Formats: sequence, C-alpha cells, structure tokens
Amino acid sequence: MTRAEHGARDGGRLVGRSVPRREDPRLLTGRGQFVDDLTQPGTLHAQFVRSTVAHGELTGVDLSAVRAVPGVVAAFTADDLRLGDITALLDRPRGEFVPTAMPVLARDRVRYVGEPVAIVVARDPYAAEDGVETARVAYTARPPVTGEDVALADGAPLVHDEAPRNTLVDVRLFASEGIDEIFAAADRVVRVEARTGRQNALPLETRGALAHWDDREEQLVIRTCTQIPHQVRTVAARCLGLAERAVRVVVPDMGGGFGLKCVVGREEIAAAAAALRLRRPVKWIEDRKDALTASFLAREQHYTARAAFDAAGRILALDADVVCDMGAYSCYPFTAGIEPLMAAAEMPGVYKVPAYRVRGRAVATNKAPSAPYRGVSRPQYVMVMERLLERAARELDLDPVEIRRRNLITDFPYTGVNGITYDPGSYRESLDLCERALREGGWYERRRAARAEGRHLGIGYACFSERTGYGTAAFAQRKMAVVPGFDLAEVRMDPGGAVTVTTGTMSHGQSHETTMAQIVADRLGLELARVKLHQGDTDRIAYGWGTFASRSIAVGGSAVRLAAGRLGDKLRALAAARWGIPAEETALGRGEVVRRDDPGTALGYPELAELAYLRADLLPKGTEPGLSATAAFDVFTDGTFSNATHGAVVELHADTGRVEILAYVCVEDCGVAINPRVVEGQCRGGIAQGIAAALFEQVTYDAQGEPSATSFMDYKVPTAHEIPEVAIHHLEMPCAFTETGAKGAGEGGTIGAPAAVLNAVNDALRPAGVELDATPITPETVHRALHPRHYQESTR
Repeated sequence: MTRAEHGARDGGRLVGRSVPRREDPRLLTGRGQFVDDLTQPGTLHAQFVRSTVAHGELTGVDLSAVRAVPGVVAAFTADDLRLGDITALLDRPRGEFVPTAMPVLARDRVRYVGEPVAIVVARDPYAAEDGVETARVAYTARPPVTGEDVALADGAPLVHDEAPRNTLVDVRLFASEGIDEIFAAADRVVRVEARTGRQNALPLETRGALAHWDDREEQLVIRTCTQIPHQVRTVAARCLGLAERAVRVVVPDMGGGFGLKCVVGREEIAAAAAALRLRRPVKWIEDRKDALTASFLAREQHYTARAAFDAAGRILALDADVVCDMGAYSCYPFTAGIEPLMAAAEMPGVYKVPAYRVRGRAVATNKAPSAPYRGVSRPQYVMVMERLLERAARELDLDPVEIRRRNLITDFPYTGVNGITYDPGSYRESLDLCERALREGGWYERRRAARAEGRHLGIGYACFSERTGYGTAAFAQRKMAVVPGFDLAEVRMDPGGAVTVTTGTMSHGQSHETTMAQIVADRLGLELARVKLHQGDTDRIAYGWGTFASRSIAVGGSAVRLAAGRLGDKLRALAAARWGIPAEETALGRGEVVRRDDPGTALGYPELAELAYLRADLLPKGTEPGLSATAAFDVFTDGTFSNATHGAVVELHADTGRVEILAYVCVEDCGVAINPRVVEGQCRGGIAQGIAAALFEQVTYDAQGEPSATSFMDYKVPTAHEIPEVAIHHLEMPCAFTETGAKGAGEGGTIGAPAAVLNAVNDALRPAGVELDATPITPETVHRALHPRHYQESTR
C-alpha cells in the first residue's frame, strides 16, 4: 500500500499527514530550553581533571593548588566522594561475559586519556578551568592496549586484570549442523575482511547536567540531556546511596543524542554528587574537546566472513567472526556486548541464509568506552553482507541486483536460521523500486558513457532490515541484567477539555511533540493544538525506557494510543450515564461524544470535563472524578522490522582521490508513517551520518593511546556541500502488532549508507581491478587504488 492510498483511505485523519512540527516555532526562534540555558540562584560550575595517560596506576592526586585558585569552591577525588561504581551486567557465564566496574571518578587506575580523575567546582566556568589546570596527578605508566591486535596478543597488558586476553564478551551462536560440509561442497565460497573506523556520534548539544538538592521535596534534582532519564535516576540513586524516590531526573530540550546519550555517563553522576555534598546547584557542560576525546565512542569493528553459494548465486551458508573494540569499560545498561551481540544475532538480515555460524567478541582497549550509536552494528554487518553478495556476483558473473533478488526473503512471516521471526516487509519491492529509480534517472547510461571516457563512475546498492520495536522478549534474549522493552503512557484531560500526554519515551530531535499528538488527536477526535506532550520527568511517570533503537513510535506510540482509547472509553461512559443509555450506544466524534441512534445529540469534551472535575455531585454513583487513563505496551514477538534499499552513484576524481556522490536514492518502509515529512527528515539525517562513516569520520590513536581527533580540524565532519540531495520513496507494509501500524524509522538511514557508498566506490574501481573493504574511504586510499604504480615507484 502506498502512502497516497493510505491517506485516501483514512480521509482527514492526522496520522499519515505531514503536519508542521509543533516544536519548530520554539526551537527555531531561540526559545528552547537546553541544559546550558538553565540556571538557579547560586549555581556553581564544574569541570573535570582528566587523565593525561592512556593506562597507568594512579599514585597521587594533589588538589591543594586547585582549591587555592580564586573562585574555586571545592574539588573532590574519588576518595572524597566515595561513590558506588557503575556496573553493567549480562546474565551469561564467565566464559561469555566478564563484568567490569566503571568508577565515577578513577580511583586506583586510569584506562584512557580523558578519564575523569577529579571534579573541580567553582563560581564560574573560567575559574573551574583554571582550577583544573593546577591539579597535580601522578601516574605509574603501564603499556597501553591500543587496538584489537594488541588486545588479543599473547602476553598482552590487561586493561582489566579480571578479563583474560582483554576479552569482555565472547559468544558463539547458532553453529548450524553440517555447516563445514556445506562449505566444502559449495560451488563457490567468497570471503571478505572488513574494518570500520571508530566514530563519535557528535550530537550538536554536548553532554551536560545541572543538579541541586530540593529541601522541600527532599530530592536531588538532576536536569540533564539524556535519552534514558529513568536509568540515570536508578544509577544515580545507587551510586549516591539514595532511595530512588530521592532522585528526580528532568530532561529539558535536547540537541541530539544518537545513542551516545542512551547510556549513563560518569560526569553527570559526579556533578550530582558535588551538588549533594555542597547543597548548592552545580552545572557541568562538556566542552567540544572532551566530547570528541573523552565521551563515548562507537563503531570500531573487524569482520572476517565467508559465504557459500550454489551455482545460481543462492546463499547456502554464512560463517563470521566479529571483533568489536569497545574501549575501556562496559556501558550501562547495555554492556560491552551491545555491538557484538547485535551483529551476531542479526547478521543474516533480509537474506535467506540456511546455515549460520558466528562468533562475537568485545575486547577492552585503552580508549574512551563505546556506547550505542545510531544503528548499533547494523551499518557494519550490512556492509559485510552486501560485500559478500557483490563479490559472489562478480565471481559467478551475475548482475549485483539479480543476486540480491535471488536471496531476499519474500514469504512472511519468515523465521530465520538465527531464530528470529520477521514480520511482513517489502524487501523485494524496495530493491525493484530503487533500481528502477536509478535506471530511469539515466545513471546506468551515464556510467557506460563515463567509462568510455576514462572516468570512474559507479553504482552501489544496500538492502537491509532494521529491528525497531524491540520488546522485553527480544531484549531478554541478550540476557541483560536490566531488560528494557515495555513503555508506559498517561493521557489526561483537564477541566477545559485539553489533553496532556505523558510517556516514557524521550525526544531528542524525533518530533515527538508532533507525532505523539497526532496519534492522540486522531484517537480522540481532537484538534492537534488541544494535545500537549510531556516527556523526560521521572516524577511524572512510573518508569520508562526512553528513546533508542527506533522504538518510540512503535512501542511508546502504541502505549499512548492505548491510553487515549481508554480515556475515550471514560468519556463515552460519562456521556452515556448522562443520557441514561449503555456506553455501547455512544461514539467519539470531533471533540465530542455522540449518540449512535441520534448523531445530532452530542456532549462536547469541555462539558464532560467540567462535569468530571467541577460538578462531581452530578456524577453517577460509583464514578470516580477526573479524566485520565494509563496504559502499557510491549512487543511480545521478536520485534518489528522496517526495511529499505539504498542506491548510490559516485564518481572518483583521479587527480585527488575525492569521492563525489552524484545521486542517492532511498526506498524505505517503516510501516505506517505517522508524519511522512518527519520520516524523511530521519532518513536524510541518518544517511548524512552514514555517508560520514563511509567517507570522512574516524578517531584513531597513536602508540601511546593519545586520540588523534581533538577538534573539528582533525575530526572531519561532512558539511552540506558533501551530502547530496536524497530522493526518498515510500512503501508501506503496516505492522500487524503495534497499535499504530508503525514499525520505526529513526536508525534506518544510517544503516544502509556505508554499504551503498562502498559498493558504488568498488563499482567505480572495477575497471582498475581493485576492491576496498574498509571505511572510511579516504582520498589517499582511492588515489592509491587508481595510481598503484605511482606509489610503488615512490617507495623504491
């Protein structure tokens, strides 16, 4: 079903329409309230003394000079604050998972450059920075572990003494019976080895927190930019030794997160501890250097994979080894298993893979720890699967699109060799439409003409699915000690008939104020302006898992719709009681309840709300005053699966090695799109981040463990000039088991872009007989591929 057909079917409904974003007037006119916009009387400012060595014993922290700096109010070490550690756990045996504690402030040992060692609190940010510079920290250096190869080498230094061979996670999954025999008998076996660079999620707003003690409520209030406010509350309470009731986390407007903010950081806990100790408000705002070097990073992965094919190009078996460099610590709550377990569980993706074996490992190194980043391993393993298909197509002399058609899942529901059941999707349709768009755009003819002229033009594709609506059952398969999944919602009508929605999700740019309001307004027949969303306050809703993994509309939106429906039932019951008829004989209209037997008779919501609140004396016996309803929603299947195909056209400039993207096509299917324009914004933003991974962004470390990218001079972020116009086409296969039919759209753009761009680059390099298997693809790499003799001669 197309979007146009959906809109025609539903007439004037708000769901499915690109209504303007309700957030924009506030955010675009500078009236947003971000953490750094907030202040309180007497606010102090915090910054951190950070480790200058990658690995060493912490032998002394002298803060006496710090405390003497004018304007400095206090300075604390780990021994001063005595906080509990942040420890993320998996319910797996010791051979599969090694738990490691992450202290809020380093105690006896430092494990990466930038690790927080002490917190300095001052009257203004400048005095805090001055204080940090006077700290004296003594180390006994240890040899740093700077990469996977060093980490796994015999006799390597240990990042954590309790983790042999620096291995935090080592899981072997599936191992289909007879897989070795399948490979031995296959017509063709192809192999790829792929590496992806370490990245920074780079939200526009860096991390930050403003904490204060509220004497009246007897609460520590932490205002912070997090995707998971309830988990921050849980960890803060545990680290500080407080009851959870005594901690309140409030999230104001947030300028992006992308996964970096869906784990609990150390700095916001330390700032809250300082506020609790001093009984004064304490604010910490991360500067860009710390954000680039000492914040959570992601993506550094190494794959060795092989696939067996028959003579017709059909996959017979897949065998893979996945190693993820997770940095110095496990992130909370997902642990260091977040990337290898994602890759291992879901690598077959959209393709029929009869036999499968995989090993997934997370290794510890002396680098800033890793957190989820938009897509979580899917951009990497999709790139590996697409490379295997491209290589098989070349070796079997098949068209790259045709080999994909022969392997795509087309019959649903489909249970894969990985034990996951995929709900209906449009895998084949999205590939067909993407190819048609590029052919009708004339790009195949242009490629032919370019090659005749000696130019390097290539076309690449990537097909993928994205598990979005992870419910409790899906997360439980990872054996996390903390199991996300469900979400809660409350819908409350005030005495004037307006509605406030409270949900456990947390918007950081996804337009929830618009899309959640569309869902509720449709369900109750209200004008959009009569619905207001409230998120990000742990005192307003019992518990919520926040926003990550494209879950907000699929899970949180379903809870919101259920709650709105229950409020509608209360309105109908109230009207029915006034009329003396059964509730079944009433229906919700446009802001009113109508009689089914006499549609001209109606009671408006304001009238019913006034009755419920202000004239309780007129309520039927046994009817509670007020109008509110709550609901919970969980996905009890293996999840919902959005899908897409991306197609990229690139030209390689032989003189410079620059990769220019000439065209980009995205065909996406996220089920019912609550707001198509919002979905397109998510696609474009995600594709920009995927292109950044493919061509530009990378954090490297030298032999001493020093990070290379300390500013935007070194960390190459693409601008609007490097990101092409993206043509987006929509398909719609509604989800059968979410309340809205939506599947989720947040991460898809990022997942397909690296593979599509890499495949296009390799297509352009084909006449040169060269193939690349690593990202980012730098101009030097391309130049070397196009001019191998030049580099051979220069090294003689």
